[in-house]
Amino acid sequence: MDTILDKYDLKQFYKDLGELHIVLTDSQVQQFLIYYEMLIEKNKVMNLTAITEFNEVLKKHFIDSLSLVKAYDLHMFPASVIDIGTGGGFPGIPLKIAFPHLKVTLMDSLHKRIDFLGEVIEELALDGIDAIHGRAEDYAKPGQLREQYDLCVSRAVANLSVLSEYCLPYVKVGGKFISYKSEKITEEMKNAEYAIKTLGGKIEEQIAFNLPDSDLFRNLFVVEKCVPTPVKYPRKAGMASKKPL
Repeated sequence: MDTILDKYDLKQFYKDLGELHIVLTDSQVQQFLIYYEMLIEKNKVMNLTAITEFNEVLKKHFIDSLSLVKAYDLHMFPASVIDIGTGGGFPGIPLKIAFPHLKVTLMDSLHKRIDFLGEVIEELALDGIDAIHGRAEDYAKPGQLREQYDLCVSRAVANLSVLSEYCLPYVKVGGKFISYKSEKITEEMKNAEYAIKTLGGKIEEQIAFNLPDSDLFRNLFVVEKCVPTPVKYPRKAGMASKKPL
C-alpha cells in the first residue's frame, strides 16, 4: 500500500539533509510531509507562507530551519528552545521533528497561527512542545518564561536591536540567541552592539552560507548571554520597535 512517502519526489530533500549531516527516519520524513500538507491546506484560508511549491517549502522553510546545525549542537540533551515570532512554525517545528529530544516553545502574537500550530503538534503526535499565544514582551517578565531557555531562535523579519530586546530576556546566562537572516548585516550588527551589551549579551559570530544546491544566501547571527538581562527589559509592548536601543 502506498504511503505519503510515495507521493513525493524526495531526492533533493535527502541530498540537502545529507549536506547538513542530518539523518531522518521514515516516520520523521512522514511528519515533515504531513506538516507540509497541513501548511498548504491552511494557507488557503490564512496567511502562513508566501512559499507553497513543494520543493521550495522543503528548501526555504524546512532545510533553512534545520541549517541551525551550522551554529549550534542540537544533539545536546536536553536543550530547551524558544522560537519567537514563529509564524507558520519556523524554525521550531522542523527542529522538533528532526531533533525530538528538544524541549520547544513556539510563540506568536496571532491567535489563529497558534491554533494551527496546536493542530500540527497534535496531528504529528509531538511531545515536549508548546505553542503560546502572546507578545514576546509579556512572557519575558520575571516569574514568567524569563531566562528559562538554553536557546532562543527567530526567523522574524526585524532589526537586530529590536529582536535582541524581544529574545535575549528568555535566554539563560551561558545560553545563545540565534537570529536567521537572509543578508549580510555588517551595518545592522554594528548598530545592535549597544543593545546586545545592554541586554546582557555579546556578539559571538556570524555564519554565512548558501542553502544546499542553491544561490540562496543565509546568515546565522549568534549572540551569547553573558549576564542576566536588566529587569527593565523588555520594555512595554511596541517600545522596542518605536525606540530601538
